[in-house]
Amino acid sequence: MPNQKKAVKKSYKNSAVTVKKGQATKQAPGASARNAALFGILTALALVLGYVESLVPVYLGAPGVKLGLANLVTMVGLYCMGAKETALISVVRILLSGILFGPPSAILFGLSGTALSLTIMALCKRFRLFGMVGVSILGGVAHNIGQFLMAAFVVNTFGVFSYLPVLLTAGCTAGALIGLLGGILVGRVNRLFRSV
Repeated sequence: MPNQKKAVKKSYKNSAVTVKKGQATKQAPGASARNAALFGILTALALVLGYVESLVPVYLGAPGVKLGLANLVTMVGLYCMGAKETALISVVRILLSGILFGPPSAILFGLSGTALSLTIMALCKRFRLFGMVGVSILGGVAHNIGQFLMAAFVVNTFGVFSYLPVLLTAGCTAGALIGLLGGILVGRVNRLFRSV
């Protein structure tokens, strides 16, 4: 009997270490349901925030300046779900927002900005180069650069980069605010789903 107890304890410890290292092949019971629920919530929230953002006119001397509210969902998704799921949420949000609320060209610019932004943020998070605020600021700056690269390709001129200093300043400011809010929301989302 004592040998059986020792074997059970050893097996439990080994499985705990395996799960901790991320080598488990099976998810915990209910994890897939929680991920699906969080995916749906974040996608809907991103769409709503994108629509609200389109209603708030912001002009700081350059076209394309936005509050970046939808990036809040990107931050929460990146830290609560992962890069692949967040990329899918972002693509769905950009496609639906472009079809429902904006011109089709918004899809092209949105995808280019998000691709560069999410890549930079995911790499910074993976290698722990910065905290959440730093990751968010870099994401905001990368988003603007990605959109401007696409704009330069579309209009076949680099003259559009004359607006870049204004947009980079706006991206840093918005990124810092989004990073602070994202930190609060990530903590609350994690607590909420741990209690479910």
